[in-house]
Amino acid sequence: MAPPSPTPAPARFPPLSAFDPSARERRTAASDLDGTLLASSSAFPYYFLVALEAGSYLRALALLLLAPLLLLLYTAVSEPAAIALLVFATFAGLRVDDVEAVARGVLPRHYAAGVRADSWEVFRGCGAGRRVVVTASPAVMVGPFVREFLGAEVAGTELRTFAGGRRFTGVIESVLVGERKREVVQRMFAGGDLPDVGLGDRESDHDFMAICKEAYMVPTNKRAPRAAADALLSRVVFHDGRLVRRPDPKHALFSLAYLPVGFALALLRIFISLHVPRRLVRHAYRLTGIRLSVSDSPPPPLSRGTPGSLLVCNHRTSVDPIMVSIALGRPVTCVTYSMSRLSMAISPVPIVALTGDRGVDRARITALLESGRDVVVCPEGTTCREPCLLRFSALFAELTDRIVPVAVEAAQSTYYGSTARGWTAMDPCFFYMNPRPEYRVTFLPALRPEETCGSGGRSAVEVANHVQAVIAKVLGYECTGFTRKDKYMKLVGNDGSIADECDQNGKKLA
Repeated sequence: MAPPSPTPAPARFPPLSAFDPSARERRTAASDLDGTLLASSSAFPYYFLVALEAGSYLRALALLLLAPLLLLLYTAVSEPAAIALLVFATFAGLRVDDVEAVARGVLPRHYAAGVRADSWEVFRGCGAGRRVVVTASPAVMVGPFVREFLGAEVAGTELRTFAGGRRFTGVIESVLVGERKREVVQRMFAGGDLPDVGLGDRESDHDFMAICKEAYMVPTNKRAPRAAADALLSRVVFHDGRLVRRPDPKHALFSLAYLPVGFALALLRIFISLHVPRRLVRHAYRLTGIRLSVSDSPPPPLSRGTPGSLLVCNHRTSVDPIMVSIALGRPVTCVTYSMSRLSMAISPVPIVALTGDRGVDRARITALLESGRDVVVCPEGTTCREPCLLRFSALFAELTDRIVPVAVEAAQSTYYGSTARGWTAMDPCFFYMNPRPEYRVTFLPALRPEETCGSGGRSAVEVANHVQAVIAKVLGYECTGFTRKDKYMKLVGNDGSIADECDQNGKKLA
């Protein structure tokens, strides 16, 4: 016999502050997302990111221009009408794979930064048995974040597809609000007790909240304290996307309107890098808004006929070698696994491509060092935006005992100068497009003979781990065991090999 339905809750629900965790055990919970578990009730920034990253800048601009009409529909007509138009403008014609990649690699960082501490504490605490998020946002958009970071099942608006399920039509059967939310919750909990606790923030949540045993309203407060990163069930280490800030309408408008100005500024800064004498570049940078600070003393140039030094640095953007060369005050050579022709053309630093074959790469780098050149290498193999260092490849430690650790930090306010899915050839341009980017280069003492492989008898792995730890200590970063493969599997769905990256760039070029 089916259990009796709980008595419907009154139309008005107590505030979240009335929740008493010690009153009784709660094992299941159902909650809305925007405005409830997230501090902001507006989902527009996430739709904008999908339109920009899975679509194009023109689609994102069209969506931004549509914002006043969406607000009018929401306030004067209905919430479902506004969401239906927002979904169509965002998703119509987009490839399912592209949207899923954005939902997996771009959106979680922005969602995680907006989780409310109070509602998350309640939701997590009373969901020992089962947690469910019911939201009007498309399930394909919020699913990866909800499952990985909140440990919950997700019920969201479902989108229709065409072309054999490869593209979205932008059309939906019905928006998941009001009675539809209640029906979904009843269906998800069919054959068992309905949720012990329901959380919502608006009238369209009342229907599903009324069938929960307890229900609480989350008061609107955009400045509500956010949940600490380590309070969530996962943390953001790898993320993609060009925009640094959460694109609320004001920041979204700036990021698009500033593009032509930023591109012209980037061309000027690239011209300076290529044609201004190296000793003057740092001063010219300052005039254009780039702040480059150098800590500690760079290693002095070696005498003629002496092998060069291996400058081992962490990897923040594709212009790391350029900034190290300017800070050093003399030419260096950069070795890298993958670099586009455009990036090589606009780089004032000679770039030598590595093959991925350990023997061939060792011979190439050794030849450069023996010719007296200082060589910059980033043993992480790829960039990392968070305050973490990926595992250092041990190859560099086998090449020479002249190893100088270099710690680099990059500050970008509008655009990220790195990407995994996008057109990586534009990475330097996007860094230079930032209004006032900053770089801090710290030259650390060269490794002592006893800390190296040749003179000290250390293993290559020991040396690599030591250099990673030294750089992490200076930067205040965390050493991790993550690799390039981990990053690309997370963000792109391949292992980040040279062939895969070339294929990816080819797709974006087309």
